[in-house]
Amino acid sequence: MRPIVQISLDLTDIDEALETAEMAMRAGVDWLEAGTPLILAYGLVGVRELRSAFPGVPIVADLKTMDGGYLEAEMMAKAGATHVVVMARAHEETIKCVVNAGRDFGVKVMGDNLGCPDMVAAAKWLEDLGCDFVIHHIGYDERRGIAAQGKRMPSPLDQLKEVVQAVNIPVQAVGGLTLEQAIRCPEFGAPLVVLGAPLTIDADAFKTAGGALEDSLRLICEKIHAYDNIKI
Repeated sequence: MRPIVQISLDLTDIDEALETAEMAMRAGVDWLEAGTPLILAYGLVGVRELRSAFPGVPIVADLKTMDGGYLEAEMMAKAGATHVVVMARAHEETIKCVVNAGRDFGVKVMGDNLGCPDMVAAAKWLEDLGCDFVIHHIGYDERRGIAAQGKRMPSPLDQLKEVVQAVNIPVQAVGGLTLEQAIRCPEFGAPLVVLGAPLTIDADAFKTAGGALEDSLRLICEKIHAYDNIKI
C-alpha cells in the first residue's frame, strides 16, 4: 500500500486542534487523529468538529477502548470517525465487539499492543480477531519511567520488523520516535507513519510545537510519500 502520513492531534484546545489540522492538510498529511487528550477534553464534539471542517478526510479516534467496545465504536462512527482504536489488553470479547461495530458502521479497527508482555504475539492475536491495522506502541509513561531509572528507553523499532513479519495487515509504529526514525518506518514494512508528540506536538504541554512546523511537515510528507508501495 502507499505510505500514509497521520498527524496525532494530542491537544486539549479544539481551536488549536483545528488550526493544526488545517496546517497539516496543507503540508500533505493524509489522515487526522483525534488524539486521546482531545477526546478527553471534547469527546464526540471534537470528532464532529474535525469531520465538519475536513469532509472526506480519514479521522482516527484514539479511544484506547478497554470495555464497552461496541457502543464506543458506534458513537465515534456516527460522529464522523473512520477509524477507532481498541487495546490488545482488553478482553477478547471487547475486541470482537469493536470489530463487529466496525463492520456494522463502516469504520476500520486499529488494534493497539501497548503494554503487552509479548508484543509480536499480541499483534497476531489482534489480526486473528479481525482488526484491520496493528498499532505497535511503546507508551509515553513507560518510556519516561524507564529513562528516569537511567536505563535505555525502549523503542517500537526494537521489534517492528518482527511485528510486521507476524501479520498480514498494515502496521503503525508509535512511541518516542525521532523524526528520522518515523520517516524510515516504511523501510521496516510499516506504511502508516504517525507524527505527534514529541515530533510536531509539545510532549509536555500538549500544544503545537514552535518553529516552522508547516515547512517541516511538508518535507516529512514528501519523504514518506516518496517510498514505493509497501507490500503487506
